[in-house]
Amino acid sequence: MNIAMILDMAAEAFGERVAVVSGEHRYTYAELRVLAQRLAASLKHSGAGHLALLDVNSPAAPVAIFAAAYAGIAYVPLNYRLTRAEINELIDRIAPATLIVNPETRALVDARADVRLLDRADVLASAATDPVAIEAPEDPRAVAVQLFTSGTTGKPKAAILRHENLMSYIVGTVEFAAADEDDAILVTVPPYHIAGISAVLSSTYACRRMVQLENFEPSAWLAACARECVSNAFIVPTMLSRIVEHLGDAPAALPKLRALAYGGGKMPQSTIERAMRLFPQVDFTNAYGLTETSSTIAVLGPDDHRAAAASEDPAIRRRLGSVGKPTAAVEIEVRDEGGRVLGPEEAGLVFVRGGQVSGEYLALGSQLDGDGWFPTRDRGYTDAEGFLFLDGRADDVIVRGGENISPGEIEDALLSHPAVADAAVVAMPDEQWGEAVAAAIVLKAGANASVAELQECVKQRLRSSRVPQAIVFKEALPYNELGKVLRRVIRQEFVQAASIAA
Repeated sequence: MNIAMILDMAAEAFGERVAVVSGEHRYTYAELRVLAQRLAASLKHSGAGHLALLDVNSPAAPVAIFAAAYAGIAYVPLNYRLTRAEINELIDRIAPATLIVNPETRALVDARADVRLLDRADVLASAATDPVAIEAPEDPRAVAVQLFTSGTTGKPKAAILRHENLMSYIVGTVEFAAADEDDAILVTVPPYHIAGISAVLSSTYACRRMVQLENFEPSAWLAACARECVSNAFIVPTMLSRIVEHLGDAPAALPKLRALAYGGGKMPQSTIERAMRLFPQVDFTNAYGLTETSSTIAVLGPDDHRAAAASEDPAIRRRLGSVGKPTAAVEIEVRDEGGRVLGPEEAGLVFVRGGQVSGEYLALGSQLDGDGWFPTRDRGYTDAEGFLFLDGRADDVIVRGGENISPGEIEDALLSHPAVADAAVVAMPDEQWGEAVAAAIVLKAGANASVAELQECVKQRLRSSRVPQAIVFKEALPYNELGKVLRRVIRQEFVQAASIAA
């Protein structure tokens, strides 16, 4: 199957239903298909091997996803937050290509003969014109989407998602036409992230109205929810933290909002508990997924949230900090370094298997093992009931004198202190131990805590080897736009400090 089938089904079943809302602009599913098919026809005549997008959230994103599918080429959304040099290096890797830009991003692209630039306004200008008859190629193994990773340890890798991977995810997790006519989802994640792509595909399959917000800001998010009668939304933990801080102690006046999903980073337990009080009518879902798995592979559902929040049993209450259980379409295992499958409460590396799992990179090939398992490079463990708890990336592990130390458990200990609002733990160089524990701390407004006090807090809860050797206080921690703390930035600060001290 080709993902273009998703739009075909929506347009044929509910062609007059609004598909996308962006500011004052509205496009129906029938109009969305016209735009995608007309662009696809143009792509077929251009000779482009890729359709790229360098844009904020706009209707051009869903048009481009489906246009590339109709044309039988890969869709490549690019990160508009990169530097000009980084953007053009990525363009070098996908040329010849057609690239959709807006007036601001056009200025970031070097002129070249093998890249055709299309203005977003021109792509969206033909919704009222006659459709172009075009059939999407039926090759489930063809590449549908190519996503560049963040490239934190080198040049970005190009993750490959094939039509069969994305369709496996959609069919396995979404019911066709499940949305009511008045349902709407607020989309704030950027189009170059897998969450942005899955939002388009899953919303189209459900025939749900997509309300786009170019940039996140708490008051704008709340206003858009109220104005468009939003029923569903997906946010990252840092967004939810800013929303609850903006609301203070007043419950949100959003009676239409029924479901709020979050993911992309670690959610502080205090934040989700507070959000559940401020949004008492809302079903909360924690969704864990990766680019290489076509999005979500584990879910902590609304009933799990309520059961954990109401429980006096610490083993159940801590599940608010888990990512739930595997979805029906995948299998998840936790293994040690030697490949042995671990039991409950044993921490190791998380592996996943299923039809939606690509685990493939351009030029590097498939990373699946002989049995189809993909190493996520996330560390974690399960409890006795199968709830999965994540414990950071494998690359984040601190090796102190040969002992592996997970930053996550130390961060949890620090966050238990009443004065701590946020914490990030990283490795710093140490002559005696090789690596030592270091922590960056954000204190709550008006609160105070000393380094010695925080060190003692960790010592009381964990072994002495887990106590941070160095602690710095910051106004805020560095996060990317998806709520992942940039540990490499914090780590570099400690490395530089150690170099100066030496």
